[in-house]
Amino acid sequence: MDHGRGAAAAEDDTRGYLVLRFGLFGTGHWAAETHAAAIDAHPRADLVGVWGRNPERAAALADRHGVPAYDDVDALLDACDVVAVALPPDVQADIAVRAATAGRHLLLDKPLALNLADADRVVAAAQQSGVASVVFFTQRFHPNVTGFLASTAAAGGWQHARATMFASIYQPGNPYGDSQWRREHGALWDIGPHALSIILPVLGRVTRVAAMDGPGGLVHLLLTHDGGATSALSLTLDSPREAMTRDVVFFGENGIETVPPGDGSALTAFGTAIDQLVEEIDAGTRDHRCDVRFGREVVEILAAAEAARRAGRTLEL
Repeated sequence: MDHGRGAAAAEDDTRGYLVLRFGLFGTGHWAAETHAAAIDAHPRADLVGVWGRNPERAAALADRHGVPAYDDVDALLDACDVVAVALPPDVQADIAVRAATAGRHLLLDKPLALNLADADRVVAAAQQSGVASVVFFTQRFHPNVTGFLASTAAAGGWQHARATMFASIYQPGNPYGDSQWRREHGALWDIGPHALSIILPVLGRVTRVAAMDGPGGLVHLLLTHDGGATSALSLTLDSPREAMTRDVVFFGENGIETVPPGDGSALTAFGTAIDQLVEEIDAGTRDHRCDVRFGREVVEILAAAEAARRAGRTLEL
């Protein structure tokens, strides 16, 4: 059966490398404009089917790429080598466990899950089956950001980091404004992972968490890291347009360093994520810096922050 680009896949196989079959789980804006588009453009990826909770949207996205729409999760798992998941985190966690148990490699979105127990289930399934995994933290797949983080971490001597991420997704026309999981769980779980994915490689593991709410959906986190460095995160999805900003700054013995904006689009970054997952699969390695274990570390911090702000006290990790 020809699944979209079967002829191209066969041609690529003759060049000595394997083209992997990708099953896409999700049908929203992010799934269509980032996941599906990047998979379709990648020389080592063949999009073979789409599953979604809305059959009509699944059919429309599948038709757009000339592949089947599946109404059964396991049927699409049977048809693919890799799952790309663009679904709410709680839905993602269950599908990721099923996929890993079936021996399918994982290309997941942040956050990995909405609680630590679900994140642990994903990690356990991936480790037991030995599949490769990448969790897509967008900034971590821009080469200039990756280079900055590596050199900044190597320099050392950092005492503090500040992340301010004020987004505004509830304006008319924003494709994420109607997302129910974002409305329920807010900036902590939506953009908190982005901030942590940049801070953790430089300052290291978090050992203590305090958090409190502010106006307009604001949430503030104060973290202590291994070695005593601290970081402060201020996050919102409902910023006034005039106050929208996104910056991460490190302070220390070497002065002040500001993380540059990514030098590409989300689409090119996702293509890089596919590159790196394919490299993991080819090499048989399972140590990607943004694998499900790192995804679990981020979930642990977010869950602790949520508990800390509810309890009004600092929590140890």
